[in-house]
Amino acid sequence: MAYQLSFLPQKDRIVNVASVPFRSPFRYPGGKTWLVPRIRQWLASLPSKPELFIEPFAGGGIVGLSVAFENLAKHVVLVELDHQVASVWKTIIGGDGEWLAERIEKFAFSRETVDKVLDATNLNTREQAFQTIVKNRVNRGGILAPGAGKVKKGENGKGIASRWYPETLGKRIRKIHGIRDRLTFIEGDGLDEIRNNLQKPDIAFFIDPPYTSGGKKAGSRLYTHSELDHDELFGLCSKLMGDFLMTYSNDETTRRLVRRHKLVMREIAMKNTHHTKMTELLVGRNLDWLIY
Repeated sequence: MAYQLSFLPQKDRIVNVASVPFRSPFRYPGGKTWLVPRIRQWLASLPSKPELFIEPFAGGGIVGLSVAFENLAKHVVLVELDHQVASVWKTIIGGDGEWLAERIEKFAFSRETVDKVLDATNLNTREQAFQTIVKNRVNRGGILAPGAGKVKKGENGKGIASRWYPETLGKRIRKIHGIRDRLTFIEGDGLDEIRNNLQKPDIAFFIDPPYTSGGKKAGSRLYTHSELDHDELFGLCSKLMGDFLMTYSNDETTRRLVRRHKLVMREIAMKNTHHTKMTELLVGRNLDWLIY
């Protein structure tokens, strides 16, 4: 049988995210810090270092950033459709990272100044980037989608300031800015980037789309762009000449897609933003490298 769902010993072991360097300036719903050790396993199993590592639905970009910082591929491409998120990556990778770091560090944070920043319109790219970082840090769960509310009590009763760490953010941004020659950012449709690179065997793809298969509604609350043809995505992945790894919600709709396109899946344990233990599915062409 071409597909499989394996229940191996210790499959419930959850990666300690404290052991993974935090590279991204974002708090991102559905972020994949917990998956980074598996990404290392996967890329180490390939016959050679990928010429290109593409993350078509980059979001907070923790996987692509980890690959770039750890030199696990020769070059990394981050792709994101959301204009707010894109403004941050364009600013940092495009050469204005130092400006953004200083803007964050010098910001006189208060409810009034935050409201002024969030109410601003007609912004250039780097001011949009600053607004996005502020919004990401003061909204519940870091959610940027329309209708997201601000943090109320926050950590230790600090309210909206509870996730505002200007020095830490400045350091992260400067570090990314410092390796920007290893990174390319594209504001666009992740499916298009997959289509454009179907026939290239020296590319590895990490694909983490919005979890909206099977009629799930969470994606529409978490992301500005959540609509996706999941069957088309699986079909494209089945045609890739390069290797790929997908993460998906653990549900029957996903399993049917895996079976239909003759791929492989395995359960893997993780914790969500509320620290609830869950499982997701890893999907690929070959997952024999996976060591729990």
